[in-house]
Amino acid sequence: MSGGSAAGRAAGIIAEAFASARSQPVASVLTMLMVAGMIVTVMLTTGRTVAAEQSVLSSIDSAGTRSITVRAEDGAGITSDVLDRIAGVEGIEWTAAFSLAMDATNTLIPDGTRVPVRYAYGTGLDRLGIPIDSPVPGGLAYASPLALDQLGLPDVAGGITFTTGADYGVAGTIDTPDFLTGFEPVVLVPQPEATGAETVNILVVIAERPDLVAPVSDAVLSVLAADDPTKVTVQTSEALAELRALVKGQLGTFSRGLVLVMLAITGTLVAIILYGLVMMRRKDFGRRRALGATRGLIVGLLLTQTAILAVGGTVLGAAVGAGVLIATGDPLPGGVFLLAIGVLAIATATIAALVPALVASRREPIRELRVP
Repeated sequence: MSGGSAAGRAAGIIAEAFASARSQPVASVLTMLMVAGMIVTVMLTTGRTVAAEQSVLSSIDSAGTRSITVRAEDGAGITSDVLDRIAGVEGIEWTAAFSLAMDATNTLIPDGTRVPVRYAYGTGLDRLGIPIDSPVPGGLAYASPLALDQLGLPDVAGGITFTTGADYGVAGTIDTPDFLTGFEPVVLVPQPEATGAETVNILVVIAERPDLVAPVSDAVLSVLAADDPTKVTVQTSEALAELRALVKGQLGTFSRGLVLVMLAITGTLVAIILYGLVMMRRKDFGRRRALGATRGLIVGLLLTQTAILAVGGTVLGAAVGAGVLIATGDPLPGGVFLLAIGVLAIATATIAALVPALVASRREPIRELRVP
């Protein structure tokens, strides 16, 4: 029963807040326009910055900027069983190992263009477009479009022959990721049945996040078990990871500062308008107090009215801001950003209404109703 009474009181306050907002159209419109103006301003300034930040960080966060490439010269002593040891390192998204490049030509064109071919080791080669299950394990090659063009196999039909005489059929195309573009033209012969003793000359590791590049690189180096570490070199994207942190820090600081300024201005203006409204309606609040309205009811009524107007202003501002960004061809900030700004705007306006609401609740009925 008490729950129903509480719900009824809440519904009554909301209905009264709507009626009060309609009875003061000028103040209500001004409050909505201020909140809407804040939302539009933030979207056209901070929103643009956030969208640009998201675009830049998305580019930086690509796999190529999270890559660690270990190159081992002949005699370094790194074998394919290194993948088993790396599997225990946390923070790794993907890894694969490759042999030294060996020249091969189109089987039907022995004097054709020579293309480098590598044996590939690892369980995640399907990321490159190589099927997990092969009809001929270890006996098929997969090539990038550039390699197929150089081999004269644009239709992916034919075979390749190493200079050593070994033959492999070309079974498919490789989707060359950005972290392997430096090895183009790419031709790989997967070795799913590797024993672990095969010599590895290239090891590619992709960290889960840019900030993990440095620690993952150190962990990978610690488990290489190279016979001659002087013949091992490591290339990482740690510099790009640091750039990411710098970009995010600078843009984030600017965005937060501007939003705080806009919230402060909007909150101040809302407080001024509502204080003026309270002064104009002081006799109305005095009558409510004389009729038995509690101070809490007056405060709740004004806060609810402000929150309703702030919601309307937020929706209006978001629609206008999105329309302007779309019309100018600028990217829209994410939904999380819009939701956060909307919640902040509503909360700021509602909190700004607290002081005027307290002033209204303290109006003395006898004093306000006294005839001059």
